[in-house]
Amino acid sequence: MKNLSPLAKLAVTAVFIFTTVSFPKYDVTGLIPFFLYPVIMFRLADISFFRCFKATAFVLPLILMTGIINPFVDKTPFDVAGLFTVRGGVVSLITLLIKGILCLSASYVFAETTKVDELCGTLRRIHVPKLIVTVFLLTWRYIYVMKDEVAVMLDAYHLRAPGQKGIHFSAWGSFLGQLFLRSFDRADELYQAMILRGYNGNYFYACCRGKHSVFKSWAFFLSVSGLILLSRFFNVAEILGTIITHFAGAAIYDILF
Repeated sequence: MKNLSPLAKLAVTAVFIFTTVSFPKYDVTGLIPFFLYPVIMFRLADISFFRCFKATAFVLPLILMTGIINPFVDKTPFDVAGLFTVRGGVVSLITLLIKGILCLSASYVFAETTKVDELCGTLRRIHVPKLIVTVFLLTWRYIYVMKDEVAVMLDAYHLRAPGQKGIHFSAWGSFLGQLFLRSFDRADELYQAMILRGYNGNYFYACCRGKHSVFKSWAFFLSVSGLILLSRFFNVAEILGTIITHFAGAAIYDILF
């Protein structure tokens, strides 16, 4: 993964996400083969599944809330393998959750294997406006600065309120106000430091050229994107299920007769 161009990884991730969300709301089986992409990428990039789940778990309830009403609104009968019938809203809710999990996993793999400087350099290479890229980069970096400010304020609060769990409701307003003021002052200090170091509105991003294998990047993009698009237009799970059922049935027939 380290030898791949950020542009190739970004393109494959975009193809995967757009292809995943393009599936119809009742097509659960068509999405099953798409789990192979994050599983293989986790393995190649040596990423822990539990770390991914911990980092993205807070988004899953939001996805669930967007489709929780589907079972009550969509009462279309949906036959499941000829065994029983469920409401179409239940199927669409499951499809929505699978799409959310797949998109979050693909995005997490890309974020873990690509540095933010490389990502910004790639965005400039595809002519994303300079202002948008610079704002994104500075916002991303300032998140960690703000995180440190919150940690300092929490330590100060707990020293003044020993034994108390969390922040009392009555102190929420003052805490957020102090956080805003401290963040504003810290942002001004950071900007002044950038000015002293020669910042004039242009940010020089890390150059990605020459650091990655062009052949491997193109091979990765063409092969993975081709497989993703192939899985979109052909129900791979259904085809494999038919083949396995046919051979299993033939084997059982030979054994019995």
